[in-house]
Amino acid sequence: MQKLLRFLKPYRLELTLGPFFKLMEAVFELIVPVVMARIIDNGIGRGDAGYIGRMCALIVVLGICGLGFALTCQYFAARCAFRYGRDLRNAVFHHIGTLSCTEIDSLGTSTLINRITNDVTASQQGVNMFIRLASRAPFLVLGAIVMTLLLDWQLSLIFLAIAPVLGFILWFVTSRTVPMYGRNQKKLDAIARRTGENLDGMRVIRAFSRQKQEAQHFAEECDDLERSMLSAGRIASLLNPMTFLVMNLGVVAVLWCGGIHVDTGRLSQGDLTAFANYMNQILLAGVQLANLIQILNKAQASSLRVAQVLETPSSMQDGSEMPDVTAQEAIAFEHVSFAYAGSGDAALRDISFTLQRGQTLGIIGGTGSGKSTLAGLIGRSYDATEGTVRVFGRDVKCYREKALHRVIGTVPQKAVLFTGTIAENLRWADPAVTQSDMQKAMRIAQAGFVIDLQYGLDTHLVQGGRNLSGGQKQRLTIARALAGKPAILILDDSMSALDYATDAALREALAEECAGMTKVIISQRATSLKSADLILVLEDGACVGQGRHDDLLETCEVYREIYESQMQ
Repeated sequence: MQKLLRFLKPYRLELTLGPFFKLMEAVFELIVPVVMARIIDNGIGRGDAGYIGRMCALIVVLGICGLGFALTCQYFAARCAFRYGRDLRNAVFHHIGTLSCTEIDSLGTSTLINRITNDVTASQQGVNMFIRLASRAPFLVLGAIVMTLLLDWQLSLIFLAIAPVLGFILWFVTSRTVPMYGRNQKKLDAIARRTGENLDGMRVIRAFSRQKQEAQHFAEECDDLERSMLSAGRIASLLNPMTFLVMNLGVVAVLWCGGIHVDTGRLSQGDLTAFANYMNQILLAGVQLANLIQILNKAQASSLRVAQVLETPSSMQDGSEMPDVTAQEAIAFEHVSFAYAGSGDAALRDISFTLQRGQTLGIIGGTGSGKSTLAGLIGRSYDATEGTVRVFGRDVKCYREKALHRVIGTVPQKAVLFTGTIAENLRWADPAVTQSDMQKAMRIAQAGFVIDLQYGLDTHLVQGGRNLSGGQKQRLTIARALAGKPAILILDDSMSALDYATDAALREALAEECAGMTKVIISQRATSLKSADLILVLEDGACVGQGRHDDLLETCEVYREIYESQMQ
């Protein structure tokens, strides 16, 4: 947890007062056995009922004070822990937003969700228990040892003899369980990943009647996690009974030897009772300390996973310049190649072209030919492995990320909407978008169905826009991009769910009302790209042809085959 200590700096007051009040509680607990010894020796031994009453009242006062100190400590511990957890979650979430797609792909969505929820919670619990027990348990042990030394140093040697045994038990359990806790969290990541895949693909699973097989795979991963957690639990379960066993054997030895000292007059009955109480306090504090070590071990494993996310730097360095949307050259690729991290083959190889402002670029090719990858390089979702990508005459790496994305409107291949109203989704590009701007964007995107909805723009969308059809979602995502009035519009096969009539109407509206906008259209339909100023034909990551529609029909065999197959 050392790497996350900076998140505790704002709560120095709670970190100081919490342990202080817990320490005061421990002080009052250490006084109680001494009072009990006086009751036995001076009160019961002499038959002084008044003395016994006064001492019992003192014990009650000590208990009430100890309870007050404990509650105060609990308040400061909870306040510090929950605010620490809040700050840590916010920091992780913010940092994830700064990572490039390369790091997101490398870490994985499921593990990021698990780390921002379960792992942060475990780290938060570690902070809470540390404040509550880290000062109390060691102080009780040390204080009880000091008190026993003052009562009878020879009997205290018994505890000093069993201390190494307790230390060995703690070391044995800790050294074996800490790695197991880290592996268990990774298995939880796998379960979260499978759960997310099944929930997203539930319709596909049902269509192929794969419920039984998927349930079996899920059960196998849960069984694997169960076996791993049971292995860690078996070892961890040794801690308390072994600690109790060793400490109780020590208490028995104390009572045996203490009885001899009482017979010889070396020790009074009250002192022996106090000595036994101190041994019990040492026992209970030792068990609490052992449990604290287990909790801190889990918190340490989880904190390392959280710190790994925070320490993961983005492979993309943010620039400082602002795009000049008046530049004549809108997009240019110079011998651009790209390969995904961990992938041996290049997704794009030696791509070169130039597109002027206001022109339309069409990209066509088979599945896996690199169309979406090329579009991602324009908006700098990834950085090119080789070559240069220029937007408005400058390398995309020199622009500020927010400024670049403000002038580029991207409609992804998979239509993604967010929980909220339609109006809130349309304001993503610019919160200041007016009602008329939204109406115009919906008119261009052929999203007139919104007007027919009961609540219009105030219609609430459930998660992912599941209460809309695929074509409706695609048209709304196009309207969302248009509402921000971007200088470059990228449509990544985002009209695939539209019928031919709607597709044609949308392309016509884009040509008429967005004449000055540079457009990049990825489509599987050759007819959708016929009017483009430049068409790139991709095959296995390479550009096998570029030009206008009529030229490609004569010079590019791949394009001609695609067009003729669709015309048939």
